Amino acid sequence: MRPGAVALAVSSLVVLGAGPPLPARMADTGGGTQLITAVAPERSSTTGTVAWWDREDGRWVRRGSVPARFGAKGLAAGTSRKQGTNTTPTGLYGLPYAFGIEAAPSGTAYTYRRVHQDSWWCQDNDSRSYNRWTEPRAADCRAAESEHLITYRAQYAHALVIGFNYERPVRGRGAGIFLHVNGRGATAGCVSVSEDAMRRILRWADPARRPHIAVGTRSGSTAVTRL
Repeated sequence: MRPGAVALAVSSLVVLGAGPPLPARMADTGGGTQLITAVAPERSSTTGTVAWWDREDGRWVRRGSVPARFGAKGLAAGTSRKQGTNTTPTGLYGLPYAFGIEAAPSGTAYTYRRVHQDSWWCQDNDSRSYNRWTEPRAADCRAAESEHLITYRAQYAHALVIGFNYERPVRGRGAGIFLHVNGRGATAGCVSVSEDAMRRILRWADPARRPHIAVGTRSGSTAVTRL
């Protein structure tokens, strides 16, 4: 084959996305055998792609890929993000449990918590329940500083808790970051997908395989491959 033809063939492979799958190019995938990637073109983006992957026979296989939405103000590094900025925190996070106003899709293996009239997510920095589900709302958690989950009937039909600032919450860093169903537009900091996609993800996710979610950009300091 002529040198020019070789170059063209290599170029075509790059354009078609041939080569190692995204998880294989990441610095860390969480150590499990399932992974969700949420990738935006750049930090100012409000849309991008969510894909979910299985590791089988030593390689990553993509099981699905759908359009996604991010924060109305784009993305911000999870280690320095500030609460109330409408940015989606980048980073690699666990997925503690699922929840929803609607019943869990058939086949869901994840712990799934149903939303009731008195279900709240506390975002009050002065509360001992900061960044936690509280039912009923904790006495020291102000309603004005919390999400009354049942009022978000479209978004929280089904959701997965993203473990951002969850294990050891830092006050002012942010609370209530989820993978949930699309609303009318960009999110307040969560990642969202269509309801059909959310149902597919819940049927696919297996807690025994320790799935994580990696949120990042295609390049730069918040690139998903650098997490």
